[in-house]
Formats: sequence, structure tokens, C-alpha cells
Amino acid sequence: MKELFPEAIRNLPQADIPVDGITAYLSQAESHQILFMEFGKDTELPEHSHAAQMGIVLEGKIELRIAGEKYCFGKGDRYYIPEGVTHSCKIYAGYADITFFNEPHRYSKK
Repeated sequence: MKELFPEAIRNLPQADIPVDGITAYLSQAESHQILFMEFGKDTELPEHSHAAQMGIVLEGKIELRIAGEKYCFGKGDRYYIPEGVTHSCKIYAGYADITFFNEPHRYSKK
């Protein structure tokens, strides 16, 4: 099977995210993080909030509830969650995205 992310991305450190079935490569900057994520299992994340987040969907499907409104995003879509806005999601196996977090310490390296 062809790898979704090129070797340069796969050589980044993996992010320590306590979610079963996720592989996430971490690009760390002084002011933010960018994650390249793939999900091998269906996953649900409970309602939470944090700094602003923006995602670009590469494969699969994600259902997001942002400030009480339900959205469904698929390949080629992008989403934005403003800082402090509560959100939750259901992520389906096979989902992959690139996610920008406007905070430098959201996740640590494995």
C-alpha cells in the first residue's frame, strides 16, 4: 500500500497523542504546531476547547460539532475552530489530515 505522507514527513518526530489507532507526525515551531495525522480506527473525542485549530482533510471523513453546530468534512475540505470554542468529533478509520494548532505546546514528542 502506498504511504500517504512522504518520507520527509514520516521522519518527523511522532506526537504523543493518547488516542488509539492514530499516527501523528509533529512539526514543531516556536509559536505553533502542525500535525500530519492518520487514523486507523474510528475515534470519538469528547467536547473540549483550546487555542485555534485549522485542518485540511486529505482522506476520509470527520464529523465535527463546533459551538453546538454539526458539520461533516471530507477529502479536500478545510475547517477552522476559533480559540476557546467548544468542539467534539467523530473521526472515521482511514481519515487523514494536516492540522495547525495555534499553540506551541499542544502535544509533545513521543
